[in-house]
Amino acid sequence: MIRFLVFTAFLIMTFPAAAQDQTIPLRREQIEFSFAPLVKKISPSVVNIYTKRIVTQSVSPFMGDPFFQQFFGNAFGGIPRQRVENSLGSGVIVDPEGLVVTNAHVIKDAEEITVGLPDGREFEAKKIVVDSPSDLAVLRIDAKGSPFPAISLKPSESMEVGDLVIAVGNPFGVGQTVTSGIISAQARSSLNISDFNFFIQTDAAINPGNSGGPLVAMDGSVIGINSAIYSRDGGSLGIGFAIPSEMVATVVAAAKSGQNSEHGIIRPWLGITVQPITPDIAESLDFKNPSGILVAALHSASPAKNAGLQVGDIVLSINGKEIREPAEMKFRMATIPIGDKATFEILQKGKKKSIYVAAVAPVDIPPRHEKTLTGAHPLNGATISNINPAVAIETGIHEEEGVVIVKVSSQSQARRIVAPGDIILTLNGKAIKNVRMLEKEMQNNRNTSWFFVLSRNGIQRQVILR
Repeated sequence: MIRFLVFTAFLIMTFPAAAQDQTIPLRREQIEFSFAPLVKKISPSVVNIYTKRIVTQSVSPFMGDPFFQQFFGNAFGGIPRQRVENSLGSGVIVDPEGLVVTNAHVIKDAEEITVGLPDGREFEAKKIVVDSPSDLAVLRIDAKGSPFPAISLKPSESMEVGDLVIAVGNPFGVGQTVTSGIISAQARSSLNISDFNFFIQTDAAINPGNSGGPLVAMDGSVIGINSAIYSRDGGSLGIGFAIPSEMVATVVAAAKSGQNSEHGIIRPWLGITVQPITPDIAESLDFKNPSGILVAALHSASPAKNAGLQVGDIVLSINGKEIREPAEMKFRMATIPIGDKATFEILQKGKKKSIYVAAVAPVDIPPRHEKTLTGAHPLNGATISNINPAVAIETGIHEEEGVVIVKVSSQSQARRIVAPGDIILTLNGKAIKNVRMLEKEMQNNRNTSWFFVLSRNGIQRQVILR
């Protein structure tokens, strides 16, 4: 009996010291809590976003048929009909002067955008930044000098798996709705949702209409923007994904400073091709711990190469954050302002070392040699360019070399077979590496037939014209 009392006393004395910040509920009164004070604090800053877009439809059964489009483009489209399409999303005010963050897909192609506040006021919104790679957008509303209720951002990485969160939005258009849950996982990077596959996972219910709304920590700060769900039928299955606040802060900063283009915000370019360290690769490199990413190739103008990175090196961390997958490296660099430097911890020839990599804008190397084609050939009216890092960002492609269609005249013959972003891989069986090579092959073609192999959105297709 004495031993039991002593042991109990030991637990009473030591347990509070081991759980000063976070404790497991031990009494009934500790379980009886409410989110109401938190909701009252943040709900005035969560808005509804209504958009209108004009959709053009064709009545022809041949419209959209790949076979007919290959030869005739949209010539069989018939008389187009236009209709107004409405959509609904959510957003959050992050600046008292009227900056609203939402998802880029919520306002995509919108002709009109209306932001509705919980107090009943509505404002026409202006697009400031639409950053499709991150699926984030920043709007501006104007209350003629009156400040708006705003929520501050908080680093998502200050949170832990298991921490409580709430999601606020307008699911299915029923009105502002609050759901609660926990952080289920951090750094989800195998989703293929956006160019930056790096998300917070939560089991707080997120449904259509929640897109663009905030994921909020218990102190009332935004740690993410709800963006997507995993679902079989369109409803919530308790697997939702939010864009981390670190990326949100980068986009908001670009909106405030004006450092953005028509293609989104300008992000650092590394010029690195990497691959994850699998157990097999780790074994071949005699690397005990399969972590980090392997450098497979470096662009000649890569700032990482200039800093001392070599092919075969392993990148272990960036600014003290462990790198386990290529998506993590892309995310870390995307949140670093142009002009700053990032500290890379690398493993080079078996030795750890630190290098300092400059955050630079995508380079225009090699020269783009942009040219609008004319003449008696199928590409008459198309503007072509060599692919380089800057062109790749502008056109939304991922290739490192080749020739890309930059734009196509609406009245040209070329619009029947190519579109902006198409990559010309071969012409009459010959690989096309640059603009001059394409021009030469077109000039030398004395036949009446043309055989193109094009790549569009990563899918190859053949076009034969006789």
